[in-house]
Amino acid sequence: MGRKPTITREGLLEIAESIVRTEGAAGLTVDALAKAAGISKGGVQYSFPSKEDLVRALVERWTDQFNALLGDLDEVPPADLVRKYLAVMRHSHVAMNAKMAGLMIGYIQNPQNIEDTRQWYRSMFERLGGETGVAQAARVALLAAEGLFLLRIVGIDQDGEWSAFLDDVEQVFERLLETS
Repeated sequence: MGRKPTITREGLLEIAESIVRTEGAAGLTVDALAKAAGISKGGVQYSFPSKEDLVRALVERWTDQFNALLGDLDEVPPADLVRKYLAVMRHSHVAMNAKMAGLMIGYIQNPQNIEDTRQWYRSMFERLGGETGVAQAARVALLAAEGLFLLRIVGIDQDGEWSAFLDDVEQVFERLLETS
């Protein structure tokens, strides 16, 4: 009879997130995760054969959490989709943590991962398709919000600027909608 695992894959992801939050993306190694979890390196590799597999699992987890916060986007008009997107970005600390976002740098070096990321963005822009003023304003607001997300990777939020810039995006978006 086999021994019952003392830590699960989900438990390892929780610990990995904690490491990234406190030490940044560079602090996340298989060795560091094993030490923090109190298991052997082989124990970590049972769930995540490589650091790339671990990073992929973290990014998938954050993407799933972000998508869950967005909810069902079928039949959501473009303006409402962007309002929802901006609200989720503003309140989703897990999805927006700049240190965690830094893991994306390593993640997108893999061609399959970059294709998955491209597909996610394609689906968002398909939902915001069209040549109307509303659709154009929605796309511009999404692009601006994503730009802010990328700027967080380099630490733009250290002085609390993130919220003010996101306010700007929301206010300009709403003004564009009024003129459409």
